[in-house]
Amino acid sequence: MDHNSALSQSVRQENVTFEAITTPTDRVVRVTAENLNRIMGLAGESLVEANWLQPFADSFTALKSRQSELSRLLETIHTTLANTPASSESLQVLDTARRKAQECREILGDRLGELELYARRTTNLSDRLYREVIASHMRPFADGVQGFPRMVRDLCRRLNKQVKLEIVGQSTPVDRDILKKLEAPLTHMIRNAIDHGIEPPDQREVAGKVIEGTVRLEAFHRGGMLAISVSDDGRGIDPDFIRQHIVESNLASPETAAQLTEAEIIEFLFLPGFSTTKQVTEISGRGVGLDIVKSMVQEVGGTIRAISQFRKSTSFYFQLPLTLSVVRTLIVEISAEPYAFPLARVDQIVKLNKSDIYVVEGRQYFTKDGRNIGLIAASHILDLPETLSVNDELCVVVISDQSNAYGLLVDQFLGERDLVVRPLDPRLGKVRDISASALMDDGSPVLIVDVSDLVRSIDNMLNSGQLRPVNVNKAKKVSSRKRLLVVDDSITVREMTRKLLQNRGYDVDVAVNGMDAWTAIRSNSYDLILSDIDMPRMNGIELVRQIKEHPKLHSLPVIIVSYRDREDDRIQGMEAGADYYITKSSFHDDTLVNAIIDLIGQ
Repeated sequence: MDHNSALSQSVRQENVTFEAITTPTDRVVRVTAENLNRIMGLAGESLVEANWLQPFADSFTALKSRQSELSRLLETIHTTLANTPASSESLQVLDTARRKAQECREILGDRLGELELYARRTTNLSDRLYREVIASHMRPFADGVQGFPRMVRDLCRRLNKQVKLEIVGQSTPVDRDILKKLEAPLTHMIRNAIDHGIEPPDQREVAGKVIEGTVRLEAFHRGGMLAISVSDDGRGIDPDFIRQHIVESNLASPETAAQLTEAEIIEFLFLPGFSTTKQVTEISGRGVGLDIVKSMVQEVGGTIRAISQFRKSTSFYFQLPLTLSVVRTLIVEISAEPYAFPLARVDQIVKLNKSDIYVVEGRQYFTKDGRNIGLIAASHILDLPETLSVNDELCVVVISDQSNAYGLLVDQFLGERDLVVRPLDPRLGKVRDISASALMDDGSPVLIVDVSDLVRSIDNMLNSGQLRPVNVNKAKKVSSRKRLLVVDDSITVREMTRKLLQNRGYDVDVAVNGMDAWTAIRSNSYDLILSDIDMPRMNGIELVRQIKEHPKLHSLPVIIVSYRDREDDRIQGMEAGADYYITKSSFHDDTLVNAIIDLIGQ
């Protein structure tokens, strides 16, 4: 199992049992949050390191294959010499070589079996360790809602209302950091429901409802996410009243407001400062604050939506990650360095041509899905040196807050990854625009972008007039260097090939298996692909077939570089669509480089 699969499996924890929470215990050990975070980071690193073992074992399988070929050659020599006059010393040496080869094959087979068993055990152990550490970071939902019954009782007395609070799913495990962040938003929403949603008893009786209203708070796991709902059976939201208020607030023209659906109208409730209540109450203010709730939800990578039936009910649905320790990210390259954007905070990614960009009042924009989105260089915001893009198209990540949307120009997209979040060293203080760090598959560090902070930085630079326009012509300049993708599960072969080709003047990217390569090929532009055959998840033959069957990629040159040198293997590779099939022994001469020059030039 590779790293991404293991992490994905860790994140999809709807089937995970959090034994640490459900197991009763009378012994408690106090551990600081910092210590717990460090343990979690180490457990994540352990998982990454454990997944390095299987590719290493696979390289031994290739060695065993080569050793078997050596034994067959010795057998062939033995058969040949048996039909010719040969000295007894030669035959004796040959017999010794055959015996030694047999011993090597048996020892290699035994060690390989042990290594594969060890790799599986280590991977399993690391996965279990990681799950246990994640579970230790969870608390029952009940811990965060203990004060709500009393709050509801006191509110009802003050408002002279009768309300029953139902809390469902109190044992649902929730990340302690998320639980802490949820307390204020849930308090606000319950107070809002009782103050503005639930009607007084006399009005409920007239409406044919039971005198006692109900506020229901429910938490459960669904689809690998934490789902929380806050619902009441009060007066609901009047869509026509909201529509009229939208027009009066100049947020939309009467014609536009008339075309809005009920779901679109309710979205206005989450705008900063949007309120339909003229009176300020001590209990819930003007009823505003949903924008703060939405900000909190976005901060942790979740979503919120509301559904209402006028005069019947209102429900708010939170969808939150199970843990803040693992985050699904989009990896991009900015100024030749990788950066990770939490996927939940990325509106979309787009590729633009120069003609898609227009300038209004000195600012650059592009239009996507009917929206005009400002274009900004990510390197400028992050105070990094500007680099030249190697792509014909401009790679743009669209991010937004509740008021503005921006398109960040990055060098290239590198794909999606599950990252184990590691907090920054507190001695650094708050690092502008960065929330945390993580390790990539190859152990290299990557910074995780704080999207909310980044949007604030953009706003500040816009307001202060410090924002420079994107030099589109410069960014669009195409690199004269050819760009190659090397696909091999062996880090030794991968890095050796990369250095060999970089020394020859090529830009080289790498991928650890066929699936990783297929993602990279569809996201980036390459002049040629070099692929091994024996790889996990997707082997080289399958990768070549995917490329050659794709309507836009079928002309992309592919060279298979493999340990296999049998004629059947060559035929299989060429039939799949490879342009060249060469063995890894060609690294010692110019065969590989000559093949590349033949296909794409210097």
